[in-house]
Order: sequence, then structure tokens, then C-alpha cells
Amino acid sequence: MKIAIYPGSFDPITKGHLDVLETGAEIFDKVIIAVAKNSEKLGFLTIDERVELIRKSCVHLNNVEVDSFDGLTIDYAAQKGATVLLRGLRAVSDFEYEMQLSQNNSALNHNIKTVFLITKPIYNFISSSSVREILLNGGDITQFVPDAVKDYLVKKYS
Repeated sequence: MKIAIYPGSFDPITKGHLDVLETGAEIFDKVIIAVAKNSEKLGFLTIDERVELIRKSCVHLNNVEVDSFDGLTIDYAAQKGATVLLRGLRAVSDFEYEMQLSQNNSALNHNIKTVFLITKPIYNFISSSSVREILLNGGDITQFVPDAVKDYLVKKYS
């Protein structure tokens, strides 16, 4: 069974993230979308909120599991028996950072490969930070996030 880990902060999950997840779910037997806990970063949403919103956003994907983790992504992937780290790219500007991360992970564990998936062009401009900015300034986030996320955020921050 080919298991892929799709790690990130997903604060909040966007339609771009979901697009990468759906493509990954078509390619791999199982995809674990894993919310990284970062004690140095104060999140917009709690880890539990993010996990729950991701679960609600991917109920249509039978081979997707949602989890959270502490520590190095590469160690988490090895613990889960994954052979692939799944990373999404929106634009060329994402590639340099992602390539460096991939090379670091490969140096730590050469048995786990990184696969880059590119979002559909309609999602290239979406980021979690832009969603937060639009939301907190009274804008409409409907086109940027899954419905469950929009409903939750609008209720929480209105």
C-alpha cells in the first residue's frame, strides 16, 4: 500500500489545499493529511479546529485520514509507514522553499520521497494568510475555502 503524508499548517485549509489532496487521493492508496503542531507559531485556529474542519472538507475522500503531529515531518512519515511526502505548489515562487525542504528531508531519510503537485490555475493565488486577511476585514471568503470552513469562520469571527 502506497501511503503519502500531506503535511502543513492548514490554518485554515483552502480550496487549493483540497485540490492537492484530491489529486493525491487519486494517485496514492492512502493519504494522511497531517496538521503540524508548531509551538513557536501562534495559530489562527487551534489544531483541533483545523483537524475538524479538514475532516468536514474531505468526507468525500474515502482513502484520506486526518491527523496532527509534533516534531519532524520525516519522522512522522516513517512512523506512519509512508513512502511519500506530498507537497503542493501554487507558483514557481513556492518551488525554491519546497525544494530545500525536500532535500533536507531526503538527507534525513532517503527512503521517503517528496512528490510535488501543482494546484489548478484557479487556486494559484489562494493562501491561508490571504483568507485570514480577507475574513478579518469583512470580505467574502466563499471562493477560497470549502463551505464547512467558510461557515465556521464566518460564525466564529462575525
